[in-house]
Amino acid sequence: MDHALVVIDDTDAHRELLAEAGQLAHDTGAKLTVLAWITPDQVNETADNLEVIEQMEGTSYSEPDSSSTAEQFAQQIAEEVFDSFDESLEYATDGIVVEESERADEVIATAEDLGSDHLFVVGRRRSPTGKALFGDFAQRILLNFDGTVTIKMN
Repeated sequence: MDHALVVIDDTDAHRELLAEAGQLAHDTGAKLTVLAWITPDQVNETADNLEVIEQMEGTSYSEPDSSSTAEQFAQQIAEEVFDSFDESLEYATDGIVVEESERADEVIATAEDLGSDHLFVVGRRRSPTGKALFGDFAQRILLNFDGTVTIKMN
């Protein structure tokens, strides 16, 4: 493993996976990038919430930069998880805005752009019917990423 990419959101399973990937990267001397993703709907919801706050407070906020919002989230979670490490861990953070249906393709593209050779993702248990109807993020990553994939089942 030379460069690991860990895909996270704000769940315990993702925090556990991040801690495991961080320890592995530390032990092997690999690069580590923490990637958070948000949907355009989440971006719009944040903008709407800021508008309400602006009206209530009579203040003005700038429009949130979508990818930097996701990256800040990745940074926040990484700091919380890696704070418990005995030794410091070097890592980078990144964020993407993507529709959930396109998430696997965007994660793979990001991993390839970064030169990652190992992906860490959390998967959900789904019935075959659920996979057929809704797709399966972890399965698409496993089948289409040209590198090692570690999946933590949620």
